Amino acid sequence: MPIAVDIDVMLARRKMSVGELADRVGITAANLAVLKNGRAKAVRFATLAALCKELDCQPGDLIVYEPGP
Repeated sequence: MPIAVDIDVMLARRKMSVGELADRVGITAANLAVLKNGRAKAVRFATLAALCKELDCQPGDLIVYEPGP
């Protein structure tokens, strides 16, 4: 899929664990793992907004378009 999620980069910059971010956002660590591993089919704007709030970033910092061949 040409859409990639770069949550790992933001977690490393913030020195935050997946579990801590999941707790702050109000989703399960398993659901956050699905999103960060690129297996999610969709993401709610409310979840994206909560991620951006907790990571102090913009949606474009988390979601990247990577065109294929």
